[in-house]
Amino acid sequence: MKKRDFLGLSDLTLAEHHRLLTRAHGLKAGRKRKQVERTLEGRTLVLIFEKASTRTRLSFEAAMGQLGGQAITLPFDGSQMARGEPLEDTARVVSGYADVIMMRTFADARLQQFAQAATVPVINGLTDGAHPVQLLADLMTVQERLGSIERRQVAFVGDGATNIALSWMEAARLFGFTLRLAAPEGYRPPDSEVKACGGRLHLTASPQEAVAGAEVVVTDVWTSMGQEAEAAKRKAAFAGFCVDEALMAGAHRHAMVLHCLPAHRGEEVSADVIDGAQSRVWAEAENRLHVQKAVMAALIGGEALG
Repeated sequence: MKKRDFLGLSDLTLAEHHRLLTRAHGLKAGRKRKQVERTLEGRTLVLIFEKASTRTRLSFEAAMGQLGGQAITLPFDGSQMARGEPLEDTARVVSGYADVIMMRTFADARLQQFAQAATVPVINGLTDGAHPVQLLADLMTVQERLGSIERRQVAFVGDGATNIALSWMEAARLFGFTLRLAAPEGYRPPDSEVKACGGRLHLTASPQEAVAGAEVVVTDVWTSMGQEAEAAKRKAAFAGFCVDEALMAGAHRHAMVLHCLPAHRGEEVSADVIDGAQSRVWAEAENRLHVQKAVMAALIGGEALG
């Protein structure tokens, strides 16, 4: 069987996504019942990190262990890649040791280059342009609260060019919901991505317009990894874009708030919102564990997606 990678949401069909999410819900319910799963017993996951991580590392390591397999984490600085070993050579070598590889890196092209050389499935653990495993967790969290994401009104408030914003745009195309994205000038998504979204995306410079009536409100940090030198400039540009109680007052009365974390309280989100009744952030973080189990079980455990 030809190997399948999961580098972006569009690597799976809508039907496959629904099956994956159904499996993730089942895995979560099973864990609450203390059910033991050995789906990936004897399998090995290798995690390659070129960017810092808390949730991605912990959730993937825990996911593999809870399914009976083992996880090996390879930090970039402790590898021969840091000393110039070609990416393709590393991919070929790691493929001989692992059943699946997760890579967290910078440029999307770097991940694609690695995946092309690897002979086992590769999962995107975050790149500059996409964070598909996070989006699966987000969609699972929405399903838990609202039943479905289709035809819902979703608002994203913040930097429209982040991997989270771009993955939400990709999800809008796939799942058929409306995404209203509020970002200041200079922090909008690339024109090609906007065009690809068609009528599913509405761009605005007004957070209030984006959030009005929305059932899901999403935000992310204003300064992503690698952008630290721009922090002061970005803080000024995003003044007025904090998801606080005043902004949430314009959302649907049952609206939920999502944030992929880490969060900077008082900047992109207020403490009373992220720690309040509308926040689903902690369930969202836990759901990384369950969707990633489902992804690995499908890619290497023989569980059917089609």
